[in-house]
Amino acid sequence: MLEKLDRLMARYDELSRELSDPHVYSDRRRAAQLGREQSQLQPIADLYPRYSDLARQIADDEAVISAGEDPELVELAGMELDGLRGELAELEERIKILLLPKDEAEERKAIVEVRAGTGGDEASLFAGDLYRMYSRYAERHNWKIEVMDSNPTEVGGFREITFAVEGKGAYGRLKFEGGVHRVQRVPVTESQGRIHTSAVSVAVLPEAEVVEVNIKPEDLRVDVFRSSGPGGQSVNTTDSAVRLTHIPTGLVVSCQDEKSQHKNKAKALRVLAARLYDLQRRQADEERDAERRLMVGTGDRSERIRTYNFPQNRLTDHRVGLTLYSLDRVMEGELEGVLEALILNDREERLAKSGA
Repeated sequence: MLEKLDRLMARYDELSRELSDPHVYSDRRRAAQLGREQSQLQPIADLYPRYSDLARQIADDEAVISAGEDPELVELAGMELDGLRGELAELEERIKILLLPKDEAEERKAIVEVRAGTGGDEASLFAGDLYRMYSRYAERHNWKIEVMDSNPTEVGGFREITFAVEGKGAYGRLKFEGGVHRVQRVPVTESQGRIHTSAVSVAVLPEAEVVEVNIKPEDLRVDVFRSSGPGGQSVNTTDSAVRLTHIPTGLVVSCQDEKSQHKNKAKALRVLAARLYDLQRRQADEERDAERRLMVGTGDRSERIRTYNFPQNRLTDHRVGLTLYSLDRVMEGELEGVLEALILNDREERLAKSGA
């Protein structure tokens, strides 16, 4: 571990020297790249002095014990050694986590797609409930929500809704929401009081930077049509809705929430860019490809990552075996307990795979 840290600190010092040279800023892209690399090493650099100091103290104490020349010094060294080793072990765990490969997309905005699956009107109502839950969670973190596209139903839910979440680390936390969410409750339309089971699928994408996805105009088919769905004076009166088809991949994105065709096209392009960026990431990473297939699913009741049981006020996340009897608070955006468990599980799995 110490040798690896020494190499990283040598690189950190090299980056510091380069960034202190005014000439490096003549190339903004390179300066930004160096700055990002140094920023990634900064947390390790902050821990390195204490780690190396502990390692030195432990080596000194072990040498005293090994020599055995002075019984009093040997006893003092032995008493000190246990505490030093315990602190070093804790520090090593923190450093191992910092050394895990970083997903550069984690700090990005997220684009979330929520689609009603099995369950008809009740599924569409729950899709609306999930959108509200994520909106409340975003508010708790001072994140901004922007609806990109929605297809509302007459009963007040959504067949599907796509929205962007802007905030530091939005994708890194919300990516764990991807999958099929199953709800068990008595629908408002149920006169017999029977519990129904419905499903909603959620996909979470990192928003792409403009330079990362090259969408050629000749690769796009643009169709315009009249908006559909309840509400609004402009609905069904102008051809403001836009459907984009990316011919090389067959990806289709539509947007109809804005009154302006231009604004709808701009939003649709953002969603398309996010999908293309995610596609590129999946093609480069077979594991992510498998995760994405599991995430999107078919909306069937059996493919679920989480169950929301309203009669029992119970939420169960099946990936980590977590059960909470505070569903009412979770639906108000108190997702921290669920997401922290998922983040911890992901971290432990990655540590195991790395052999750390």
